Amino acid sequence: MTYGAFGLVEVLGSANAVLVVDQMLKTADVEFRTWDTKCGGHATVFLSGDVAAVTAAVQRVTEMPLCEVIASAVISNPSQETVRLVEESAKRCGFVPTKQNEQKA
Repeated sequence: MTYGAFGLVEVLGSANAVLVVDQMLKTADVEFRTWDTKCGGHATVFLSGDVAAVTAAVQRVTEMPLCEVIASAVISNPSQETVRLVEESAKRCGFVPTKQNEQKA
């Protein structure tokens, strides 16, 4: 599958990750893909969409954050290896794309 862009935002705590995902989904036409948690409670959320939408969503949570944003990035035109990593993470976490998500990607 190909994606226009991935947006990544790292926060501290799962509850904050949910807040960030909600804010990003309300800001632009982006799709939640997966999240990854690490030791110390860090959670990184992954979203996808076209470059402009992903950029707008990431900017929204970094410029007017609901919580501390540790790091953020937008990856435009992600490589196939990056796509594979995100899709494998989504499968491990049980996030299966819906038909609506598949049509947009």
